[in-house]
Amino acid sequence: MKITALVENKSSCELAAVHGLSLYIETDRHKLLFDLGPDDTLLKNAQKRDIDLRQADTVVLSHGHSDHGGALASFLKINHTAKIYVQRRAFEKHYSKSLGLVKVPIGLDRKLMTHPQVVLLDGARRLDEELLLFTVKDTSKFHSTANDTLYDEQGPDAFAHEQDLMIFGEKNALVMGCGHCGVVNILERAKEYRPQFCIGGYHLRIPVTKKTVPEEILSGIAGELKKYDMTFYTCHCTGEDAYQYLAAHVSNMRYLACGDEIVI
Repeated sequence: MKITALVENKSSCELAAVHGLSLYIETDRHKLLFDLGPDDTLLKNAQKRDIDLRQADTVVLSHGHSDHGGALASFLKINHTAKIYVQRRAFEKHYSKSLGLVKVPIGLDRKLMTHPQVVLLDGARRLDEELLLFTVKDTSKFHSTANDTLYDEQGPDAFAHEQDLMIFGEKNALVMGCGHCGVVNILERAKEYRPQFCIGGYHLRIPVTKKTVPEEILSGIAGELKKYDMTFYTCHCTGEDAYQYLAAHVSNMRYLACGDEIVI
């Protein structure tokens, strides 16, 4: 499989960077998008790489935040066949609140919930031999304090709307969006699928305050990641300081920036 970061927070190439995430993944059976980023940056960057998004057959939205699904309406204007797989609760209202400010809406466009290409899920779903979507219920280990600024309609967000993707092939890959449920918890849930690569964000930095989680959390996460015989590519909401710490303690940790490609 080949994975291209079309939207990510930083770029050192011709592609534009923006706060968000979208990965274009080519497998034996699929041309799929994992998340769509916040805006039309996805469409512009895809065009620069000669990637025809009209040919994408599958979209996975990792959770209900606009930096991962804000471009959904724009995508649906150019692609009329791809199925959009998303947890039903991702279309509930979601908010960010920090520095004592009012709650700022960061949810998806709820009008798109009934779009005929959107497939609403209530938990795990096996799509085919290559693709499996799963959710994580046990989020108890190494809670990221960066999550504490995020809310849903009931109160602090428990991230029941988050899902992760397993891609099965000669080597199996685990793909996550922000990893709000905790990368350690997600890896434990995915252990039975034997991933050899883990790609995605860990949500260890608050975008508004630019504050990274305490070192004891980073140390605990690093200690757990070192137990896995796996290659890690992190990005987006992990944050530069957290990445540098993890990379210094986990030998097989890489950063995936906008425009970077992974061939598995």
